Amino acid sequence: MLWACLRLPSLSLDVFTRALGPADAARAFAVTTGGHYPRVVVANAAADAAAVVPGQLVSATLALAPDIALRDRDPELEQAALARVAAWATQFTPSVSLAPPDAVLAEIGGSLRLFGGLSRLASELARGAHELGYATRLALAPTPLAALAFARDERGESAERATAGRSLRNGDGGPRALLAALAPLPLAHLDLAPEAVATLAAAGVTTFGQACALPRDALARRMGADFVATLDRARGLVPDLRLPFVPPPRYEGRLELPAPVANVEALAFAANRLVHELAGWLTGRGLGVLELALSLAHERYVGVKTGIPATAVRVALAAPSREPAHLVTVLRERLARIELPAVVEAVTLASGLTAPLAGRNLGLLPGDEPAVTVPLVDRLRARLGDDAVTLVVPRAEHRPERASEWETRLEARLTAASRSPHANVASDPFPPRPLWLLSEPAPLGQLVEAQPWVLRDGPERIESGWWDGADVRRDYFVAQTPRGELVWIYRDHRYGVDDGEWFMQGIFA
Repeated sequence: MLWACLRLPSLSLDVFTRALGPADAARAFAVTTGGHYPRVVVANAAADAAAVVPGQLVSATLALAPDIALRDRDPELEQAALARVAAWATQFTPSVSLAPPDAVLAEIGGSLRLFGGLSRLASELARGAHELGYATRLALAPTPLAALAFARDERGESAERATAGRSLRNGDGGPRALLAALAPLPLAHLDLAPEAVATLAAAGVTTFGQACALPRDALARRMGADFVATLDRARGLVPDLRLPFVPPPRYEGRLELPAPVANVEALAFAANRLVHELAGWLTGRGLGVLELALSLAHERYVGVKTGIPATAVRVALAAPSREPAHLVTVLRERLARIELPAVVEAVTLASGLTAPLAGRNLGLLPGDEPAVTVPLVDRLRARLGDDAVTLVVPRAEHRPERASEWETRLEARLTAASRSPHANVASDPFPPRPLWLLSEPAPLGQLVEAQPWVLRDGPERIESGWWDGADVRRDYFVAQTPRGELVWIYRDHRYGVDDGEWFMQGIFA
C-alpha cells in the first residue's frame, strides 16, 4: 500500500485568501482569534513583509499595516473546506480519509498505473490542490500515520531520511527503511497524547526513533497501550483502520471573500476555485453536471435589519459536462450579464441535475490532451439568456406531427438533456425517420400516377388518437421520387378505404 497525505498547513488563511485574484494578492491579510483582545493567528506574505507576525495583538498590527484586511478564524469553515478537498480527491482513489484539522489521506497504490506512475500522480495531486487555491505539503508513505507525520514535519530532509524516503516510494526496504525514515521525527507529529509526549520529553526522549528504542513492556506500562499501538501503526506492524470519507450526494461549496467585491471579474475568479472542486467531485462519482446554481451573498449594511437577497444565477448545459474550462467559460458568460445590486461577500456554487458521464479515452503520447470546446448552445444560452434558445422536446406520442414541441422553459430542457439516448431503445432498431417534417402533410394527388415513385421501405402502420378526436390510421413508406429525393409518405386509411389518398409528410436530408 502507498498512502499520500495532502496537508494544508495554512488552511485557516487559505479559506479566505484563495478567493483573491492576482490583482489582490499583494494586499495584506491576516486571520485573528477574535474576542476582546484578538491576536493574529496567521498572515499572508504581504502582511509578513509589513512585520505582522502570529501572536501579535491586532492593535499593534493595525499600527504597522493600517490597510490590512482582517477576518476572525472560522473552524467550521475550515472543516467544510477540508471535506470538499477530500471529495475532490476521490477522483484519484476511492480510499480517502480525513485527518483533521488540516490534512487528507488517500491510498494511491492501486491508482498508479491509471495515472501513469507515481511521479505523475503526485504532480496531479499537487497541481490540483494549487488550482483549488491551497498551499499544500504532499508526503508519501506505506502507512497513513507515517504519511501524516512526514507531511507535518517542516524541517529540511537529511541525507539519510531522503534515501530512506526514496526506498519507501520505490517499494524497497520494508519496515526497516520506514523506521529509519521515521526515526528523526518529533513524537508530536503522531497524534499522541500531549501529556505522554511531555513526560517523555522530560526524560530526553523526543523523537520517534528514541521512543521505539525503549523497552516495549515498560513503555506500555508507563504511557499506556494506546501509545505503543500508535507507534506500531506508524511502522505498519498493526493495521491502521481509518473511517473512509463518503462524498456527499450533492456538491455545494461556499467561498467567503476576504473583502466585499463589486467586480464581476473577481467573482469569476472565485467561482473558478469552486468549479475545480466540483469537477473533482463529479469525476469521483462518474457524473457530469447539467445544471449549476451560483448564489452571490451581498453585504449586510449597518442599520438595515434585513440584507439584500442573494443574487441567484442558474445555468443549464446542453449535455453533461465536468470539464472545468467548459464550466468556467459558461459561468463567466452568465456573470457578465449580471448587474449586482450591492457588493458581494460570499459565493456559493451548487450542483443541480447530474447524469452519468463516461471517461474519455487518453491519448497515446504524453501531453496529448484534446482541447476543451464549449458547445455553441451553451455559449448562446449563457450570453443571451435561457429564453433566447429554443429546444425541440420529444413527446410520448406516435402521431409524427405531435411527437415533438418547441420548448424554452429551463425545466423542460433539463429533463430532455438528462434523458439517456438509449434509455428506452428496444432490441430492434428504430424505423427510419426524416430530418424535416412538413408543417402540414401535403396531398400527392396525381403526382404518384404521372411518374413512378419507388417504395424503399415500409409499410409502417401508425394508428392512434381515437381518444381526442384527431385519430389517424396510416401506412408509412420511405419513397424515392422521380428526381431521386427520399421522402416519407403515407396512405390514409381513416375511412377504411383500401386505396386511400397519398400524402407526403417529411423529407430525408
